[in-house]
Parts: sequence; structure tokens; C-alpha cells
Amino acid sequence: MSSEKEKSTQFELAHPPTDAISSLHFAPGNSTLLLATSWDRHVYLYDVALPAEQQFLGKSEHRAPVLDACFGPDNDTAFSACLDWGVYQIHLPTGALTLLSTHGAGVRSVAYSTSPPLLISASWDSTLHIHSLTSAQPTITTLALPHKPFSLSLSPDKLVVAMAARALHIYSLASLLSPPASPIQERESSLKFMTRAVACMPNGAGYASSSIEGRVAVEWFDASPESQARKYAFKCHRQAGDGADVVYPVNALAFHPVHGTFASGGGDGVVALWDGVAKRRIRQYQRYPASVAALAFSGEGRYLAVACCRGFEDGMEQERGEVDADARVYVRVLGEGEAKGKGPK
Repeated sequence: MSSEKEKSTQFELAHPPTDAISSLHFAPGNSTLLLATSWDRHVYLYDVALPAEQQFLGKSEHRAPVLDACFGPDNDTAFSACLDWGVYQIHLPTGALTLLSTHGAGVRSVAYSTSPPLLISASWDSTLHIHSLTSAQPTITTLALPHKPFSLSLSPDKLVVAMAARALHIYSLASLLSPPASPIQERESSLKFMTRAVACMPNGAGYASSSIEGRVAVEWFDASPESQARKYAFKCHRQAGDGADVVYPVNALAFHPVHGTFASGGGDGVVALWDGVAKRRIRQYQRYPASVAALAFSGEGRYLAVACCRGFEDGMEQERGEVDADARVYVRVLGEGEAKGKGPK
């Protein structure tokens, strides 16, 4: 039998967003601070290590739905991607917003790099804004993309941009300081349908991507034929139906920062853990009450946050502004070894 310290526990955060949840992000390092963004026009801040009645720390109101956020150089600073075309800096203790740049369409993603200190935003106007934060007045460089971006992810030294038309661009972070930057690799997704999410391996060796058609691909940055021969894709987040599988989108991916395994979350309400190197599923958790919209591991890998809300795949579309009773954030306290890879068969 498992010892008590190996068992995981799960709890639900009080004061969840009131509309669809668009992203979750933990602060880096050993922090237990968690950001959640929502179509209800707010960025929520929690501390998952506090007693239940103290976990909700506050929220910052925007003018339009917020599609993404990330922490900045310290735990008092965050950045947000808003559907009003704006990229904002948030002073978390007060919730005060500062507009950093304006795109030509809604902003889908933001990502912050500590080295070099850069904020990258991706917009549906098919551009990246590279914000250099080394001075009091940030300098902004615009980088054109060939297609609309859907997801961003950072490795220790690279940026991966997943776009429409199954395109992926890989940039060196150092090159973004010297515009005009060009991608060091331009790839076509291994997946046949639209990319939903991309996440980089914590060791910087490669990335995973997911699609609307219940599949995940695992690839490596090394462009050598030997390394590229290792890439693969697999089916997941499917439920048996009447004579055929019901296929769900894989909405979220997140890598464990210590073990290098990754979690996937789908429109079927399921979260699964995978060993991408050994090509094995580690475990699958009991189904959540709604579509899994976002996932995040804490910096030291102890917590896994799971956001659930109604998805279009269940035919329960609602009017904006109507409270989404299914919008919930769960936090799983992982047992020792729970996210550790199993190794090859």
C-alpha cells in the first residue's frame, strides 16, 4: 500500500472566475501564487498554500476578456493579453494596469523571459511584440508572422510560436534583442488538424503540441535526421461512442518542471500524465465536471492547477456576461513520485 506521503489530495479554489477560464500560470520558483485569466474581463490572483478562506487574494479588471497572463520579474508584477488589443502590466498588490503596447487585433498570448528580460506578446493581427524591459521605458519591436498565432511557449533559450495553417516557428531568445529577428527553424506541425497548445520541455530539448483532433505530438529541437526520427504523435482524449470514438480537442499542455513529464487536458474533462520520452501514459485522473481549459504546474512541481469550464464541444454555448456555473479551478497536491516517469517498457 502507498504511504500517506505518496498520496495526492485535491481541492477547489473559492471565488473562481464567472465566465470561461482562458489560462492558468504559477509564479516561478517556489512561489505558490497562481494567476487565472477569464472571459469575465478579470485576472485572478490566488495563493494555493494558504487556508481555503484566504486563498483568493484579489482580481484586476480589464476592459475586455483576458486571454492570457504571466508573472514578470517579481511576484508583484504580471502581464496580460487582452481582447481589447492591449498588452498590460499589472501591479498585483493594487490591481493597477499600465498599457505597454497595442496590437491591431486581440492579443492571444504573453510570455516573459528572465534571460534576456523580454515580454513577448502574440496577437491575432499576426504579429509578435517584443518588449525589452531593461529600461524604465520599454522598447517595443514588432515581428510579422505568416499566420495567426494560437499558442506561445518558452524554453530556457528558445521561443516556439504555434500558428494557423499548422505552422510553427522557433526563435532564439537572444536573437529577439537584435531586430529584425528571423526564426532559426520553420516547421509544419506533425498533427493534421489545427494546433491548440504548445509547451516546451523544461530541459530545453524539445516541445509538445496538441490539436483539436485528440492528438499530441512530441518533437525535438535538434534538426539532425537522427533526432527528427524520434518525433512521434499519439491519440488521446477520446471516448468510445456508438461504433466510433468521440474525439475531443486537447486544450492544454503543461510540463512538470522537475521530472520532465507532461500533463494534457481535453474537452472530455480528462487530465492525463505522460512520459514523453518513454512514450507511456503514467496515469489518468477521474473526469472533471467540464471541459479542461488550462493546466499549470507550480515551479517546484508540487501543485497541478486544473481549470474547467464549458466548452463549445459540449453544445452548451452561453451568452457572454452570463455566469458560467461550471467555471472552476482545482489544485492537486501531487504525491511523491506521482508525476515521475515510468521509463521504457
